[in-house]
Amino acid sequence: MLGKLGPEQIERLLQQECIGRIGCHANDLTYVVPVTYWYDGHAVICHSAEGQKLRMMRANPRVCFEVDRMRDMGNWESVVAQGRFEELGPAEAAQAMTDLARWLKPRMPSVTADPTHPESPHHGSGLKAVAFRIRLEEKTGRFEHR
Repeated sequence: MLGKLGPEQIERLLQQECIGRIGCHANDLTYVVPVTYWYDGHAVICHSAEGQKLRMMRANPRVCFEVDRMRDMGNWESVVAQGRFEELGPAEAAQAMTDLARWLKPRMPSVTADPTHPESPHHGSGLKAVAFRIRLEEKTGRFEHR
């Protein structure tokens, strides 16, 4: 059975998952990239090293965010949201990183996946880590259940 997720189901999926995809568009280029996130009920909180994704979102803060849960090809749920990128200032970024790390910690496959671990991908790379949020405005969801 195919169907639409209701508002409560959309919120539950956003709250339970920790990997989503950001779609951004700038300078005639569309870019979709996976991110780890924490959902605070209004926005997804993420972090990234400086790079293409951040350059594009700064140029055009209107983005799309997608998250899904797939048990198999006949049993899945997906949410697509339109939103706005906002880079966080130092105080907000520190709190956001604490909240994100707390949310991700029990889901970490290894210590190197932890954004606060000294051997994480951005640590020591010389790339500035940037915390940001995407305020979700329009949210839709679909599902298929066998």
